[in-house]
Amino acid sequence: MGATALLVSAALAAPAVAAADGPGGARHTATRKAIEAAVAAGVPGATVTARDAHGTWSATAGTGDLRTGAPRSTADRYRVASITKSFVATVLLQLEAEGRLSLDDTVDRWLPGVVHGHGHDGRHITLRQLLNHTSGIYNYLADAGFQRAYFTEDGFSKHRYDTVTPGDLVAIAMRHKPDFAAGTSWNYSNTNYVLAGMVIEKATGHPYAAEISRRIVRPLHLTATSLPGTKVTLPRPSSRAYSKFKNPHGPTYDVTTLNPSIGSSAGEMISDSADLDRFYGALLGGKLLPPEQLKEMKTTVDTGIAPNVRYGLGLMETTLTCGVHVWGHTGGIHGSSSEAAATEDGRHSVAVNFNGDWSGETAPVLDGEFC
Repeated sequence: MGATALLVSAALAAPAVAAADGPGGARHTATRKAIEAAVAAGVPGATVTARDAHGTWSATAGTGDLRTGAPRSTADRYRVASITKSFVATVLLQLEAEGRLSLDDTVDRWLPGVVHGHGHDGRHITLRQLLNHTSGIYNYLADAGFQRAYFTEDGFSKHRYDTVTPGDLVAIAMRHKPDFAAGTSWNYSNTNYVLAGMVIEKATGHPYAAEISRRIVRPLHLTATSLPGTKVTLPRPSSRAYSKFKNPHGPTYDVTTLNPSIGSSAGEMISDSADLDRFYGALLGGKLLPPEQLKEMKTTVDTGIAPNVRYGLGLMETTLTCGVHVWGHTGGIHGSSSEAAATEDGRHSVAVNFNGDWSGETAPVLDGEFC
């Protein structure tokens, strides 16, 4: 990996530590136990924040830096990966509410000729199908060459600071056949949201990141949220991020610095747990979208990945083990695994992050908080 990617031995891992602040910790005992269990199972560290009618509560467990033993912080910034999709979908729905586009517009209307080749045809795919992953467009992340370049030790070492454009990512997808004819099935494809970001730029004349900042980040005062573009570092405060590159028994690599352009509008954002709580609380609480658009966003389709998970427009509906329905999104990128969710009225929310990408389930955290 080279000097810029510290190889951390398991022997350097510090013992788990936990801290909390905010009122009502006793009400969140199960949530705390869930993050401590994740650390016991091998996650380096976890940070979680919940908001409800009683206030805000935060806790950490485990280690933020395996070299120094420093703990995680409740204020940690981290890469939220696919949680970015909820922000992108919100902007597109705002544009629909303003009459600037329709979700029933074809992709080709906004991006003529971009979705073309090997059976892909943007003339027969709608913006709605991009947002709910029923487009059939191939997921560039599944490309074997992309996997070798970014998800193996050697490839990541060589390419972690490369800049790729949205057009580059779409072009990778167009080298493959579609997964299915548009509207006939469901498959999660990051290419859908790269295209959605391109549509936002075409419709507004501004980069999608600028529109998210103007329409969501600044109005909600999300002070820990940023769209880094090609900036490779995490803002402080933050912990280190670790990966085993799909080998749970292999060495642990520090992957904190990377060029997030590989995620583009499908997954480049950085945030913290408090900001994610505020965002989903505002979204579900009707502060970002008119009722008609929020209803569209919450109109879900079957995913086939789990009987308790359905997908709307950049929004996942999850039925927890106790029967409670929550809305939010998961996110995974090198060294970071996250989930944020809120109740249907937005009044109760939780966001959690693990700074390792090889182990740990976020679902028990949601069960602990809402059940």
